[in-house]
Amino acid sequence: MGQLNMLVGDVVGNTEKLIHAARRAHNDLGADLIAFPELALTGYPPEDLLFRNDLLTQAETQLALLAKETRGIDVIVGHPRRQSGKLYNAASLLRQGRVHATYFKQHLPNYGVFDEKRYFVAGAKPCVVDVRGTAVGITICEDVWESGPVDKAAQAGAKLVININSSPYHLNKGNERIDIVAKRARTSKVPIIYVNLVGGQDELVFDGESFVVDAAGAVTQRAAAFEEDLFVVDIGTSSTPVAPVPGKLTSSLTEVESAYRAIVLGVRDYINKNGFNGAVLGLSGGIDSGLTLAIAVDAIGAERVEAVMMPSRYTSSISLEDARSEAAALGVDCRMIPIEPMFETFMKSLAEQFRGLPRDTTEENIQARIRGVLLMAISNKSGKIVLATGNKSEMAVGYATLYGDMVGGFAAIKDVPKTMVYRLAHYRNHVAPVIPQRMIERPPSAELAPDQKDTDTLPPYELLDAVLERYVERDQGYQDIVDAGFDAKTVAKVLTMVDRNEYKRRQAAPGVRITPRAFGRDRRYPITSGFRRRDPR
Repeated sequence: MGQLNMLVGDVVGNTEKLIHAARRAHNDLGADLIAFPELALTGYPPEDLLFRNDLLTQAETQLALLAKETRGIDVIVGHPRRQSGKLYNAASLLRQGRVHATYFKQHLPNYGVFDEKRYFVAGAKPCVVDVRGTAVGITICEDVWESGPVDKAAQAGAKLVININSSPYHLNKGNERIDIVAKRARTSKVPIIYVNLVGGQDELVFDGESFVVDAAGAVTQRAAAFEEDLFVVDIGTSSTPVAPVPGKLTSSLTEVESAYRAIVLGVRDYINKNGFNGAVLGLSGGIDSGLTLAIAVDAIGAERVEAVMMPSRYTSSISLEDARSEAAALGVDCRMIPIEPMFETFMKSLAEQFRGLPRDTTEENIQARIRGVLLMAISNKSGKIVLATGNKSEMAVGYATLYGDMVGGFAAIKDVPKTMVYRLAHYRNHVAPVIPQRMIERPPSAELAPDQKDTDTLPPYELLDAVLERYVERDQGYQDIVDAGFDAKTVAKVLTMVDRNEYKRRQAAPGVRITPRAFGRDRRYPITSGFRRRDPR
């Protein structure tokens, strides 16, 4: 099982990586066959790169090279395939220098983060090949989630099915996969080898965790999550049905551990694959920036991370103390740039414009935007990406300043509800205590006004996240949420804030997806809309 981390669009580099892995599997591990993930040749998802003829031509050329350079071992690899004017999501068996057989994916997902029908035509036929005397069926990703393809392969004589995947992570996705694949194995009465991609690609993270189930649906082997490697599977062919030899069963990760590791991998790959020198972020002394700093250090190392404290007249001394303490614990270079002189200059410049008008959020937003300008200036000079520190709860209700604290090239915890932020902080401190306990326990505050607390504007986060989970994740309406026992005024307020702030979310930095319904690829609502989900009274 070639559980590898590919780079979308780098067809030549991906081919080199596949050749190296195939040779290692043959020469060092004694494998008869190696299976690579879905669309491994181009990386997944290639999106509109698939409309480019030069990419498709390059993929065809490199597929031929891959076949030529991997003699001695059978290779199953995912790639796009043009045939008769149509484009297919394909998997080919390469043998002795040529393409021996090719399978076309039958079920094309077109929901959530997937839009494969935009690019591909569905196949209809099974593909069964002989591998060392055993009939092996080939399927691709969604094919195993739907009834049909595995059954067709078994009916065509397959005694074993290899399913290659690029299945992105979200919370508890691993258990969902095992349940589905086990059901398919029991129904078709064949063992299934499930090979999955690993790595970060823009907002998506692929967790790997490839596994094997026998014909009864029992898991006989599971690879590590979030780790790139080759994992050997032995198949006993003397019995009927053929039986996977029990291998190492890597322990399943807890929900919070898997979420943390997914975010770290997503941040690491976004920074490294896009060629940034490192990361810079504003360290406020609050829990969101504190967690983001720990993630950044775990992703790329303290020497490549820079933290900047930008206090104003409203910044408390304990915020600065906690920020310094965490930076020191993590070994991060931390600098301080007070924004008070710049804020005063702005207020003088705007004095005539603001004459006779009361202070409001305008003055708060100016402070946040000064910080955004400073961070972007440091980013431009250093080649480090700015990591935005906002969480999903804030993004949902617009509790963030456009062009201020929303500034950034990537948002590590963009899809993390505030209540999960605390869970992740506790988890990270369990590994090694680096986030000050006071930072976790203090009431959250933007510190843009005197004695400001988040609860001045928002419901308590436990309540807010519960309402958001129903509205954002489950698409429940106002009345459904009220009927579930939530206060009507609170629900109306939260839903109004979510709807009014779609325009902000459209301009937010991309960030790691860890829930089944992230803003952006998953949840796409119009900015301009007359639809109302409100109590008709």
